[in-house]
Amino acid sequence: MKIMKISKSFRQLLLLIPVLILSWTSAHAQDGLSTVMVMTIDGAIAPASQQYLERAVQVAERSNAEALILQLNTPGGSVDTMNEMIQTIRASRVPIIVYVSPGGAMAASAGTVITLAGHASAMAPETIIGAASPINSDGSDIGETAKAKEIEALKATVRTLTERRGAEAIALAEATIEEARAVSAKEAFEIGMIDFIANDLGDLLSQLDGFEVSVLNESRSLSTANTRVEDIPLTLIEQLLKMLTDPNIVFILIAIGTQAIFIELGSPGGWVAGFIGVVALALATYGMGVLPVNWFGLVFIIVSFVLFILDVKAPTHGALTAAGIGSFIVGALVLFNSPGTADFARVSVPLVIAVALLIALMFTAILGFALRALKAPIRTGHESLVGKRGFAKTDLSPDGTVRVGSELWSAEKADPSEAISNGEGIEVVSVEGLRLKVKKIE
Repeated sequence: MKIMKISKSFRQLLLLIPVLILSWTSAHAQDGLSTVMVMTIDGAIAPASQQYLERAVQVAERSNAEALILQLNTPGGSVDTMNEMIQTIRASRVPIIVYVSPGGAMAASAGTVITLAGHASAMAPETIIGAASPINSDGSDIGETAKAKEIEALKATVRTLTERRGAEAIALAEATIEEARAVSAKEAFEIGMIDFIANDLGDLLSQLDGFEVSVLNESRSLSTANTRVEDIPLTLIEQLLKMLTDPNIVFILIAIGTQAIFIELGSPGGWVAGFIGVVALALATYGMGVLPVNWFGLVFIIVSFVLFILDVKAPTHGALTAAGIGSFIVGALVLFNSPGTADFARVSVPLVIAVALLIALMFTAILGFALRALKAPIRTGHESLVGKRGFAKTDLSPDGTVRVGSELWSAEKADPSEAISNGEGIEVVSVEGLRLKVKKIE
């Protein structure tokens, strides 16, 4: 009887499972008819930005998302990376909406072209777009011929991306490149350079509902009235690579790496300082490969550490350390803050001065330890016995045996006229070979 009841309950449970699955599926579907993915690029356009975008597009395509919103706030960056990001956006099977936000953000330089590359584009109030004139990797103006070629190539790119937006939008897009012109969100919207001005993400989704976009030459109407928003955060590696595009972080890595290498060279045999130096300089090299830098500044930084080390060994101290501080500061400013370098690629001057003083204080402390070591009395070998005290183990007449510390030594009186008996205290005056000369103490 009990078996029949258990079997009946089991059958009821099996019948209930499909009902639960259908209920969960229905609730899930009602919770959001579509999914909108959101990613955020805040900072310079660098290779890490392209990797992040490419991964986000893959996630959105696998999830069959309705759209991918790229929230953008950038002062610009690498033209090569910008071109790769444009190719990724235009090849995406999921519509990508570039949204310049939050208030006060910008889509400057390379960010301007990336915004135009979106299948739709929007800006938050009080944001700007433009100033897309090309410059050299070190922040300086490029030569006339090269500049003309680069400008024409970029103008052709923005013309292609703004064809659907009308003549005024095309003219403004070209002006951002040829004349470094920048405009507000309102000005860009009135001309038709962007599609929307949205106060926040919710406002943007509301305006996007029913908007027609062209994805891979196919027209598509967006349905964003009832959506589930999912964020695509940066991975740990992407966060690290983003940090390495900060000139202040790169500068600190250079300071740590160079100092660690010189410490290893000064006292070879250990591996910790050398390992830290190699890792720090390797990470800094990646950052300098992305940022616009003047490599000549490295010469001054290396010279500064050479001066610090020479000051430790010099007969007079202080002048070389002062010269090293000056060389270090000049090197850092030449490396990152050359004339024409964009603000986002500049290192903080107070940080440079603080690090220079910190390194100088450290080398001053090392110098102090070295000087004290030179003036300290000898603490090893037979010479270290001079001044130590013990007691006579035999009568010294004139020689005998004494105990100094835990050792027995042959000894003789330093003053032949002095009487030293067994058990009396003695002090070592000098050492001759394996024999001590001692005097009597009370």
